[in-house]
Amino acid sequence: MAEEEKEPQHEEGTWPGILDEIEIKYVPVEYISSVEVNFTDGNTWSIEVDRDEVGDSEEGAQELEDSLESLFEEYEDVIEGVNFILDVEKVKEDITSKTKTFMKRKK
Repeated sequence: MAEEEKEPQHEEGTWPGILDEIEIKYVPVEYISSVEVNFTDGNTWSIEVDRDEVGDSEEGAQELEDSLESLFEEYEDVIEGVNFILDVEKVKEDITSKTKTFMKRKK
């Protein structure tokens, strides 16, 4: 009997652990570090997001979003699934920064 692959377990209260518990319906492209596209034939494409190219501009984010949308439309009949890999450090930094700003205003 083959051993099933287990998903990595994260410690409760850690950033990856917290993100595992959230149902994500929309991911701003600036938080995506890579995209894994799984095809029906078993192949997987891993697409790294170049932070220098995308930058923090709306224009760069829109270009990335448009490119991914075109890819998904072109291959929609043979795509089995898509995984968006998040830049957890960027999410952590932004949430921490916004939380500090918010808490200062509450005082």
